[in-house]
Order: sequence, then C-alpha cells, then structure tokens
Amino acid sequence: MALTPTTRARGSNARVVAAFESTPGTVPGSSDNWFTVPLVSHQLGEERPLLPSDLLGLGREMQDPTPDVATNDGDIVVPVDVRNFARWLSLFFGAPQTTGSNGAYTHVFGSGAAVLPSMSIEVGAPEVPAYSVHRGARGNQLRIAMSRSGLLNATCSLVCIGETDPVAATVGAVNPGALAVTRFPQATGYVKKGGQVLGSVVGADFAYSNNLEKVETIQADGRIEDSDPGMAGMSGSVTVRFKDTALLAAASASPPQPVELAFGWKFGAFELVFLVGRVFLPRPKRPITGPNGIQAVFNWQAAVASSGKSVVVTLLNDVASYA
Repeated sequence: MALTPTTRARGSNARVVAAFESTPGTVPGSSDNWFTVPLVSHQLGEERPLLPSDLLGLGREMQDPTPDVATNDGDIVVPVDVRNFARWLSLFFGAPQTTGSNGAYTHVFGSGAAVLPSMSIEVGAPEVPAYSVHRGARGNQLRIAMSRSGLLNATCSLVCIGETDPVAATVGAVNPGALAVTRFPQATGYVKKGGQVLGSVVGADFAYSNNLEKVETIQADGRIEDSDPGMAGMSGSVTVRFKDTALLAAASASPPQPVELAFGWKFGAFELVFLVGRVFLPRPKRPITGPNGIQAVFNWQAAVASSGKSVVVTLLNDVASYA
C-alpha cells in the first residue's frame, strides 16, 4: 500500500532568503539582490494580541475581544562564517569599507553609523507551501559567546515593521545568490589585551546594541512606522583563571584606566576581529568555592575610542564586494 507523502513543514527544508531594502518596509522585487541566509534558528513572527472586553451590564459571559497593535520582534541565530556573516554585520553597522585584490579582501565596519539599513527576510515552508516576508527588519542587538569548543553562532535580535500574509510562492528571487558557508571554529578564537594575547581566558561574550527606538505612530494597520537607532552600546564579560593581575590592575586603578580588547577568530587566510578600543573594567570578586581553580569575571563596558568608534569589526575573506 502506497503511503501518502506528508505536507507538514520541516525546519530542515526551510527556505530563508533576504535582501536589503531601498525603502524601509517595502519588500524588494524578485529581480533585486536576494541572497540565501544560512540559518540555525529563528523566532521572528508578527503577533497581534487580543484585548479582553471590559464591558459591564451584559451578564457574566465574556464579550468579543478587540485586536491590539501588531509587533514583530525576535531573534535569528546564524553561523559566524567567513562570507555570509558580513551581511549581518552590514545590517548592524552599515556598509563596510572594502580594500584588497586578487581574492584577499578586507571589510571594515564601524559602530555608531547615523543611518542604518533595513532588510526583508523571507521564510518559506516549501512543503505546505507557505512563504511570508518579515519586512523593515533592523538590527537591534548582536550577541556572540566565545568558548573553547563548539559551534560559533551569533544571535541577532531584530525589530521588524511587519510580516506579510503567507502566499504559495516565493516573492524573493527564485534563484537567490548564495555564498559557500565556511564557519569560523570556536577552537581558533582568541582574546587580546593591548594587542597581546590574553592568557587563561576560560570564556567570553559580548553584545553590540543599536538601542533601536520604535516609531509608534498611529496607523490603520496597527504596525510601527519604523525603528530609529539610539545610542550605540557595547558590553560583555571575560572570565579568566586567576593567575596574574593583568586585568585586575586596570580594574582597580583610580581613576579607571581603559584597556583595548580584541575578540577574534582566525581560520586559514580568513579572520574576524571585533576591536573594542576603550574598555572599562569593574573590580570583580574572586570567590573560592572549592579546591579547584579560582576564576574572576570581568563585566566590561566600552566607550568611544580615538578612532571615533566604540567598536571596529574587521573581516578578511575572499569576497570582493557586498554591494
């Protein structure tokens, strides 16, 4: 007896493509520069809650609810890879300055851009089929955690204007551009202080934020008008085995003495570096909880450096342009 093929959607077959928007909130046409998005997971989706009725005098049974405003905020987790990750950096920092030739290119991104791009992200379930576009997506917060081993991913928290109703065919390119995925391994990561490798680092994490402010105007569709960038911010933590006072001295100085920290990964000819020029370290505890090693956690904050940027991201790869 032949089995009827299932049409239930599966994450393994999800089709995710994206394109930068010329007009925020306006989905690009199928002939525009759509590209494939390597994906780990996503939690995007427009929500419209219901407000319970407050009417009295009609008995004890509840009356019809009223729809509230629509929101579409959520995280998308992507691999930190050699080529595709530059597009997410562009969403959070703006277009890079690119130099190089003959298959070796350097892309430099800087914090605090006055104007940031927006993106349309189409998520499709081919089995159903159903395709919807999260439009007007802007980068709110970018988070990366470093460890000795494991897969290196970035969590991108986005604010979107809205989501289109599902349709049976893609509205993005039928054959979007695709770049080969080569992930940076966690095992090749490093943390540097003042240009020198910082020893005994057990773990580290950092978050860059654009502190987006929703433009919550009154509109017939109940959606936000857009989101505007606020003050840029960069913070994180570094956990070290306590064997010297390299960080403790800076944290204990009065007045506070900022240090330069760099978080990076190198894989062959490819490299990704987040350079934070001026980092302020609070004085940490050094608790003893047993016979094993003593660790200290430094929860740092960044400030603008002499370059005029709080953070500068440099990506070395073989892609000539992301225009």
